Amino acid sequence: QALLVESGGGLVQPGGSLRLSCAASGFTFNYFAMSWHRQAPGKERELVAHISSTGGRTNYADSVKGRFTISRDNAKNTVYLQMNSLKPEDTAVYYCNAAWNRSYWGQGTQVTVSS
Repeated sequence: QALLVESGGGLVQPGGSLRLSCAASGFTFNYFAMSWHRQAPGKERELVAHISSTGGRTNYADSVKGRFTISRDNAKNTVYLQMNSLKPEDTAVYYCNAAWNRSYWGQGTQVTVSS
């Protein structure tokens, strides 16, 4: 049974940093591209960052370029999202996704940026 478990969310002040983790199990992690998405209240879910199965290619939404970094450790079956210079508009539930022949989603972790 495939499982993605996000962690690392919380409340942070504007300008602060958080590191999200997504631990995967139940499927062959290094076959799958991974991505982080977010959904703010009243808005559609949007892609934040994507990383290829080997980690050799990454892509980011324009709104987070230069502030967020996606990475993965295939030995630990984990994908990360380092978020720096956080803004109130980054407030959302953050989800990780695994995609190859199937697509799997985690349950999400709340990130709140507020003073």
